[in-house]
Amino acid sequence: MKSTTTLILASKSPRRIELMTLAGFDFLSVPAVKEEKITGGTSPSDAVLMLSRQKAEEIAEKYPYNTVIGADTVVALGNEIMGKPENEQDAFNMLKKLSGKTHTVLTGVCVISPDKQINFYEKTEVEFYPLGDDEIRQYIASGEPMDKAGSYGVQGKGALLVERLEGDFFNVMGLPVLRLSRMLAQFGIKLL
Repeated sequence: MKSTTTLILASKSPRRIELMTLAGFDFLSVPAVKEEKITGGTSPSDAVLMLSRQKAEEIAEKYPYNTVIGADTVVALGNEIMGKPENEQDAFNMLKKLSGKTHTVLTGVCVISPDKQINFYEKTEVEFYPLGDDEIRQYIASGEPMDKAGSYGVQGKGALLVERLEGDFFNVMGLPVLRLSRMLAQFGIKLL
């Protein structure tokens, strides 16, 4: 049996790639392409666990001798999962719902190697300032919300919407690298 030689991120997300690079990981990006599936009524935490596992398993089948990381992030207001907006009106509706409220950002991570699998999620609480309609429209006009869960990016102009954040900032960007680095140590992959 071949040894585990390569760390693979099952994602093409620019934010996840940036975070892995900044953390100092040596990895390949091989995005999962199958349609992600969750059943109706699934809790946000169960959803990110399932979706991250689906991504990791898809790539692990193609690269069975490597260590694969799958990740998925959702924004949840209560049990309502907010994905990427379908259009500008959808983005407006999401941001209006999040205005002045605290929501949860959950990222599920699944790490698979030939002899081990770990699946976990990280949770961060994010509170938005109360937002006026014009402020929301100006943010949408920047184009930033259109490819992001919950219609905002905390690493960009979306940071101006956030009043308070409790938990891992990187988790809100899409990958809890702090906890992930500790988990990868269990697979023999250490940065420090």
